[in-house]
Amino acid sequence: MALELRQNLKMQQSLVMTPQLRQAIKLLQLSRLELEETIQQEMLENPFLEEKSTDTHTNDQDVDPTVHKESHEEEAYDSDLTKDAQWEDYLGEFSSTSRQMQNKEREALEEITSFETRYAAKPTLEAHLLWQLHFSQLSDEDIAIGEEIIGNLSSSGYLEAEISEIAQKIGKDPEKVEEVLRRVQRFDPVGVAARDARECLLIQLKDRNYDRDPILTALVSEHLEDIEMRRYKPLLKKFHLDMEDLEEYLAIIKDLEPMPGASFGDGEPTYICPDVYVYKVNGEFVIALNEDGLPDLQLSELANVDMSGASEKERDYCTQKIRSASWLIKSLYQRQRTLYKVTESIVRHQQAFFEEGATKLVPLILKDIADDIEMHESTVSRITTNKYVATPFGVFELKYFFNSALEQADGSLVGSESVKTFIKNLIADEDPADPLSDEHLALMLKSKLHVNIARRTVAKYRTQLGIESSSKRKAR
Repeated sequence: MALELRQNLKMQQSLVMTPQLRQAIKLLQLSRLELEETIQQEMLENPFLEEKSTDTHTNDQDVDPTVHKESHEEEAYDSDLTKDAQWEDYLGEFSSTSRQMQNKEREALEEITSFETRYAAKPTLEAHLLWQLHFSQLSDEDIAIGEEIIGNLSSSGYLEAEISEIAQKIGKDPEKVEEVLRRVQRFDPVGVAARDARECLLIQLKDRNYDRDPILTALVSEHLEDIEMRRYKPLLKKFHLDMEDLEEYLAIIKDLEPMPGASFGDGEPTYICPDVYVYKVNGEFVIALNEDGLPDLQLSELANVDMSGASEKERDYCTQKIRSASWLIKSLYQRQRTLYKVTESIVRHQQAFFEEGATKLVPLILKDIADDIEMHESTVSRITTNKYVATPFGVFELKYFFNSALEQADGSLVGSESVKTFIKNLIADEDPADPLSDEHLALMLKSKLHVNIARRTVAKYRTQLGIESSSKRKAR
């Protein structure tokens, strides 16, 4: 059978993602800060896009005559101050601190304390360790190894890479890396760059000269799990101790820091600027979009310039930029309109939350909002990503209002976030000497919320809230 080429005509429908459509979808899921950066970048690149001017020019005929009266009063007040200034200068020469000396002291203070010193950023763990590394008496080779070790630390201060991996990456002997690691582990905070909790605590014991006690060293190196689970009887029997002696050892261990880098954090805190505000006015909820910092865009006057004398390439460039600017303005308006509609629908579905708080959250999914505002679920998902709303009960991410359902005894449904909030409140009010177990929490949820929930589900929600088990809460 011979091979041949043929041409066929075929008609079919297909969905094509144009660059403008991709831009509109991208704008939906951008956070407020990312949106501001995108708009500023577009204004720099597009000469036909500009911000509306807010300057208002008033004629002299429109000026209120009371303004002239106030200006005359201000001039009279200034003249009185000028008269009094002579007496201030006179008294300043004979006062305990003259005005000239005060100015000199202020200037000297500014010279002593530089701007960087007065407004310095909070040090991170990495910067704190690098500062100590470069001021230590180490060779350039050891400093390079130390920088690699510090670069592989977690936020808690533990070394996340193996010695062999670090040695292979920088081309050094593992013994040399181990030697520098021991030096770094003695930096402040002591115990940093340890590979596990045992090594971290043992380094701190050695630094405090507690390593001379074999019982204390054995408790840390071999029986941390027993101490954590409060299994004291085997320890008393093994080391021939009474409970009073063991409590002294436990007090020393509790005084150690298992996460030496936790006090530094990751740097500056992140501040959230709400995208939407929800107020209650006269018994009704009012939604207001936060437009602060978002420029009001318009096409510049260059878009109306006659391009008849320009070349074809120049006309194509201008047409493309004008079309891009118009589409961006339209996309921004659509984004804000969609954000308003989604927030309005969330307030309508979660009205009990805005009235009474998190314990009244009802089950809600993306499809409920999408059907309500007649949009696709993917659009709702994008517009609620990295968007925050200020409510009477605090600032929440829009994703917070979507939660699964749990069935109550009467057949009605309650949101999982409401159950989590209820668990958090129960644990906050518990007796520290007798904390509530997961099984007890499940029984209380059944009696108060009438929710049939298993113990393992309570444990899952408790873990998601970052709350430890009852045995660990009692240990504290």
